[in-house]
Amino acid sequence: MTTLTKEAGAPVPAGEGAFLSVRDLHVSFRTEDGVVRAVDGLSFDLERGSTLGIVGESGSGKSVTNLTILGLHNPMFTTVEGEILLDGKELTTARESELEKLRGNKVAMIFQDPLTALSPYYTVGRQIAEPYMKHMRASKKAAWERAVEMLGKVGIPNPRQRAKDYPHQFSGGMRQRAMIAMALVCDPDLLIADEPTTALDVTVQAQILDLLKDLQQEFGSAIIFITHDLGVIADMADDIMVMYAGRAAERGSVAEVLRAPQHPYTWGLLNSMPRLDSDPHAPLAPIPGTPPSLLRPPSGCRFHPRCTFQDRVGGNRCVNEVPLLGPDRSSACHLTAEQKRTIFIEEIKPRLG
Repeated sequence: MTTLTKEAGAPVPAGEGAFLSVRDLHVSFRTEDGVVRAVDGLSFDLERGSTLGIVGESGSGKSVTNLTILGLHNPMFTTVEGEILLDGKELTTARESELEKLRGNKVAMIFQDPLTALSPYYTVGRQIAEPYMKHMRASKKAAWERAVEMLGKVGIPNPRQRAKDYPHQFSGGMRQRAMIAMALVCDPDLLIADEPTTALDVTVQAQILDLLKDLQQEFGSAIIFITHDLGVIADMADDIMVMYAGRAAERGSVAEVLRAPQHPYTWGLLNSMPRLDSDPHAPLAPIPGTPPSLLRPPSGCRFHPRCTFQDRVGGNRCVNEVPLLGPDRSSACHLTAEQKRTIFIEEIKPRLG
C-alpha cells in the first residue's frame, strides 16, 4: 500500500521501506513572463508493487512531478528543491550520467502520445531493443529476441513480423502496447504511466488497463498512474492523490477518497463526471471558473476562487491562510472534519447517486 504523508510544515522523514519517497518537492520554471511554480511542496511515498493514482485538471502539476522524478527537465530554466529518494538514492542532486543509468532500467515511463514518443525513423523492434542493449549489455541478437518476446507479452499478434514495422504501421492501441513493451523491457522497479489511455477508445482502454495490472503482477513494479479520469483510477490504483494548482488537495486509499471525499475540489471532480444511471439529457455540473495561473497563484487556499463553500469557513482564512495536508488520509481544506462529513452526506452524495 502507498504511504501518504504530511504535505507542509515540519520536515517529514522518508517513509520506512518506501521504494520512492518524495519530500517537500518544489519545481519552478523561469519564463519571459515570470516564474511558474508548477509544483509547490509535494510529499508522498510509494512502496514496491503498489499503484498511486494522481488526478487533477490540466496544469495541476501531475506530469511535471513525474518528469522531475526522471530528471527530464532543463536545468537552465528549471529550479528543483526538495528530495526525491528512489530506493534510497537521492535524484535531485544526481548527475545526468547517473540518471541515464536509471531511466529505462530502474524507472521507466509510458508517455501520453506514443506516436510522438516513438521515433518514426526506426522500427518498433529496434526501439524496444535499444534500452535492453544499453542497460543489460546484451548482444544485438539477444536484444531483438527480447523485443519480440515483450511485444508478445503485451498482446501484439505475430510479434516477430510486427517488430520489423514502423510506428505509423501500428494502430493507436498497438502503439500504446509497444510503448508499454519498451517501458517494461528491462523489468523496471518503478513505472510511470502518464495518461496512457487518453486517446484510446473504451474497449482498447480496458485492454491496456488489464494489461498493466497483469504485467505489474508479473514484474512487481510500483506504478504511478497519472490521469484526469477518476473511473480509471478506481480500477487501477491502491491510493489516490488529488492535485490542484501544484499542490496536493486530498489523498488516501481509493475506497476512502471515492466513497467519502473530503475536499471541495474532489467533490467537483466527482460531480462533473457523467453517470450511466443518470438522466442522459441532464446537464453536467462543471466546477465553476478556471484553474489559476501558476505565474500568480491565489493566496491562501489555491482553490478558494472557485470554491462555493468558503463562506462556511470563519473570517478570511481561505484567502489568507494555506491549509495544511495532514498525515495519511487527509485533505487540505479549512472546513472542519464535521463540516466536510455533513456537506458530503447532505449535499454532495445525493447528487452522485
